[in-house]
Amino acid sequence: MASGKILVAQGGGPTAVINQSMVGVALEARRHRGIEHVYGARHGVRGIINEDFVHLTQETSHNLEMVANTPSSALGSTRDKPDIKYCQEIFKVLQAHEIGHFFYIGGNDSSDTVRIVSAEAHKAGYPLRCIHIPKTIDNDLVGNDHTPGFPSAARFVAQAFAGANLDNAALPGVYVGVVMGRHAGFLTAASALGKKFSDDGPHLIYMPERTFVLEKFLADVKATYERLGRCVIAVSEGIHDASGAPIATLLAKQVEHDDHGNVQLSGNGALADLLCEEIKSKLGIKRVRGDTFGYLQRSFIGCVSDVDQREAREVGEKAVQFAMWGQRSGSVAIKRTGFYSVDYELLPLEAVAGKTRTMEDEFITESGTDVTDAFRMYLRPLLGSGMPDAFRLRTNPVAKVLRP
Repeated sequence: MASGKILVAQGGGPTAVINQSMVGVALEARRHRGIEHVYGARHGVRGIINEDFVHLTQETSHNLEMVANTPSSALGSTRDKPDIKYCQEIFKVLQAHEIGHFFYIGGNDSSDTVRIVSAEAHKAGYPLRCIHIPKTIDNDLVGNDHTPGFPSAARFVAQAFAGANLDNAALPGVYVGVVMGRHAGFLTAASALGKKFSDDGPHLIYMPERTFVLEKFLADVKATYERLGRCVIAVSEGIHDASGAPIATLLAKQVEHDDHGNVQLSGNGALADLLCEEIKSKLGIKRVRGDTFGYLQRSFIGCVSDVDQREAREVGEKAVQFAMWGQRSGSVAIKRTGFYSVDYELLPLEAVAGKTRTMEDEFITESGTDVTDAFRMYLRPLLGSGMPDAFRLRTNPVAKVLRP
């Protein structure tokens, strides 16, 4: 029988609702007989290695609820990607503190960490239940209809592009907005949900699921600009050529890398600037502007989907229930049932860990520069209630006198 101590941690990029999952674990665990302490690890797995724990059992329910409604990771996060040796150190700490249940909230890398730690515990014959709780704004976890964090980030992206479109319509030109998404284009595709009228932007959407050809991109922009007198473009940071090389590396004179050797796609405006320069120099369009959403889309306060909040809380609660009443470790997954409701399953860690989901073909148009109605139907209920709407004046022209 596992001990009555629980440890919960948060990993990877913060989201608008990750604290709902953490609080879901803490409050649900306190309802179960036999749970003595609920610990939180500060800054993810790094906090576990450093034994940097806080007592969540000593937090008031009221304050936990206030934290739940606050974006970003209240416990702090980390970008550490543990290997086997790192996970063995994690297990030693869990064993030393007599942790019986380990909950890790995160994406692909976090699920793999949970898998390795679970395997180490099994080899040692230590009764440790390990549960991975899904979270990622990229929406790229396999086995899930969608992942907590994505709907709120998608809501932000849809609203941001709706606003950029209004600006662009008032002062026509070309606008390029670069959105997070190294391998999956779900978040970039969400830009389409801000459209109300047929000529609203984004007029072109480029996702990493399709090969990016610079010459075709410029031709698309030119055709749209000539047709409408303006062009709003949504671009995923992960767009690449036929060889898989990120476009940012092909156009940039100097390429940045993160701590893990990956090309730095987020946190700088290089791709937007490079694409804007290509449009200016090759097409001769003078008014060209670009933005990189960067961290803005992750934890933007006041732009949270109520559906996302509810489901993020529930995956935390279900994780505890699966751990208390189930007989195995695993990864909590969201399954869509009907229109619109969800159910939760516990998948084997091996089915999720280290795998990446990309947008299904049915969600992308044949041109590769827009999304289908199937995607709009998929995403719309996730955005939650109260999505703002944009209107325009009707065209009632007054007859000219001096220049008929």
